[in-house]
Amino acid sequence: MQTEAVATPILELKQLQKHFDVTKGLFSEKQIVKAVNGIDLRMASGETFGLVGESGCGKTTLGRTVIKLYEPTGGRIIYRGQDITDLNAEQMLPYRKKIQMIFQDPYASLNPRFTVGEIIREPMEIHNLYTPKERGERVQQLLQQVGLAADHIRRYPHEFSGGQRQRIGIARTLALDPEFVICDEPISALDVSIQAQIINLLERLQAEFGISYLFIAHDLSMVKHISDRIGVMYLGHMVEYGESVDLYKNPLHPYTRALLSAVPTPDPRTGKTKKRILLEGELPSPLKPPSGCPFRTRCRETRDLCSEQMPELKELGGRMVACHLY
Repeated sequence: MQTEAVATPILELKQLQKHFDVTKGLFSEKQIVKAVNGIDLRMASGETFGLVGESGCGKTTLGRTVIKLYEPTGGRIIYRGQDITDLNAEQMLPYRKKIQMIFQDPYASLNPRFTVGEIIREPMEIHNLYTPKERGERVQQLLQQVGLAADHIRRYPHEFSGGQRQRIGIARTLALDPEFVICDEPISALDVSIQAQIINLLERLQAEFGISYLFIAHDLSMVKHISDRIGVMYLGHMVEYGESVDLYKNPLHPYTRALLSAVPTPDPRTGKTKKRILLEGELPSPLKPPSGCPFRTRCRETRDLCSEQMPELKELGGRMVACHLY
């Protein structure tokens, strides 16, 4: 899948950066959080790229910067060969139809004063798509596609369960026929029994419409299930990425090994022999990241070079890894 991603990119990120100024007072020392710090990535049309890492590593910020809910601090965002980095809100309108987002919280992402029909119809009205009659027909079609009943169109979000609300959010996302969807932890707020249903729905929609997903999640086993390739982030940096099966079978970066060692094993016999890698120390503050390799303060295999020089992403057997061990 990586070869295909290089050949036909739908999305290309070049040293993408997003920094936040968190200085609290007029006379305080300036403080900058480098939430996303130089990400390079290429994705193929129809591909699912999974993005994992601890809370605070920059996954959600990366997704929101790609869709330009946050303006990038540096680097380039290239969509189907067009540089959209510096486009203003009006110039971004044609791309808004093609790039959409599914939000983490199905409770907070829906307007409680709108009916389901109004929620799904709103994007079509903003972009002036279809006639009023066609919009009504399109809403009914979308409800059917996401597994909701036709009479749900007149109900309000508070009348639905978490899984049903996320289906409403997905229907709203599909209203503009997007090509690329950023899934920002779309199942983390749902019951375990519902998570698999939403994942199966996303996979079915991808097979039917050829949608590309940037899938952000904490659940490593679920990411493996849905993703063609997986990237691992740590303190705003991509430390490793490659094909899903290869990365899980043979993780190279010490941080990736530690993350995957925490994935529960369904077979109790193999679970007893599996060794958990416990990371020492706390996650460093993004205000004052370590010099050199950002992971060196928690790594068991650190060496002098790690504190002096930031490792670059290098190709190793079809995998990209940023570590001085290689």
